[in-house]
Amino acid sequence: MKRIFIALLLVCSWAVLLTGCVSTLDGHSKAGSPIGKDTIESRYERPTDQIFQSAKQVLGVMGTLTGENTITKTLEAKINKTTVWVRVDEVDPKVSRIIVQARNNGAGDVEMASEVDKRIALQLK
Repeated sequence: MKRIFIALLLVCSWAVLLTGCVSTLDGHSKAGSPIGKDTIESRYERPTDQIFQSAKQVLGVMGTLTGENTITKTLEAKINKTTVWVRVDEVDPKVSRIIVQARNNGAGDVEMASEVDKRIALQLK
């Protein structure tokens, strides 16, 4: 009886640890596992508008653009079954920062975030 109780307690503990809410770059929360990396950050000596337009083109080519906010400079896209968010902001007048977040079925997908970030960098060149 004691072993069953310990096993049940262990299973419940894992369930609590592996589920939760994750904040997205557009300010919303999504259900998913908070464990694992899902974000890539890069900085470029380019204006934010130029990076934003490049990100928009890359997301349009790779998948379907599902959301765009020009005020906060965030984009949301669906690439295969992965949801990707991109946020562009200004660090200082000469340097801009781009953050790419990718989640697939609630889990972080750092490989997709890296691929999107790389393609945006190539689009800027």
